[in-house]
Amino acid sequence: MKNKYRILKIAITVIILGFLLSFSLKKFSGQKITDDNISVNIHEKNQVDFIDQKDIIEIVKQENPSGKVGNLNIPALEKRIKNLPAVDSANVYLNLNGKLNLDIIQRVPVFRLNNAGKDFYVDEKGTEFPISKAYSHPCMLITGNVKQDEYEKLAELVGKIDKDDFSKKYFIGISKDKNDDYNLLTSEGNYKVEIGDLDNIDLKVKGFKTFVEKYLVFQDPEKYKMISVKYQNQIVTTLNPHFKENDSILKVGNQELAKAPVFSAKKTDSKPKIAEAKKETKKPSSTSLKPKTSTKPKAVTKPKETKKTEKKNTATKPKTKAKVKIE
Repeated sequence: MKNKYRILKIAITVIILGFLLSFSLKKFSGQKITDDNISVNIHEKNQVDFIDQKDIIEIVKQENPSGKVGNLNIPALEKRIKNLPAVDSANVYLNLNGKLNLDIIQRVPVFRLNNAGKDFYVDEKGTEFPISKAYSHPCMLITGNVKQDEYEKLAELVGKIDKDDFSKKYFIGISKDKNDDYNLLTSEGNYKVEIGDLDNIDLKVKGFKTFVEKYLVFQDPEKYKMISVKYQNQIVTTLNPHFKENDSILKVGNQELAKAPVFSAKKTDSKPKIAEAKKETKKPSSTSLKPKTSTKPKAVTKPKETKKTEKKNTATKPKTKAKVKIE
């Protein structure tokens, strides 16, 4: 009998609890979600204001026109908030007291990219999202034909510049030229710092820093048009042609370039000299033969008895001529 009473008590208790729970659920589902019952918590590493609390509340009202808790589709609301371009992640949940909580993390732009007329932000994960008309975030501006697979390396480069006081002071922008070389835009002067690709960034920035501390500090920053650190263990500078103090240096350089064609002229001059030398060598050989021919009239004037000797002399002459040709 005791067991029957226990089972009966448990059954009555369950029925009462079920009745109370169903009553409370009906009351809870019929409760309206007011602005005071909506808690929007926007978290970010840095101060970013792409999303406004009023905009989130407006989205909640659009997803639940009746305003009742029972008609609210929490997964659909969470998905819509996550699809916002400036939202990195979102978590939506209800408390037992009917309070709706929305925890949102915004995207933080690392740099702003202007590519082929399109202007947008890129976060540290390499995700693109559009610019807001209501808020503009201060960050590094990058221009040029930048590929999407380079976003993460660029984000890493910008992060290193922001953390280093020296780099943050000098570099205000990055550009990519037609040769696919990256250039750092500086705040002093009109020169660019050519870094080439995005490899060995620490070494390249360190080389430029050494050049600034040991040399550029004592020079006018307007003197240079470009400072290249893309070559290993080498810094190449290009002078600014519009800087007056560079006129003398550029003139000397132009004069040295103008001397280059003279070398080809010397080669053409050497040819006639060789020809003259050949002619001169021929002259002594011809002169050496003239006296031998001049001996002929002398041999004719001698008496007839000497004819035999003349024949002997004429016979010996061709032998001497053959020797001259061999030499």
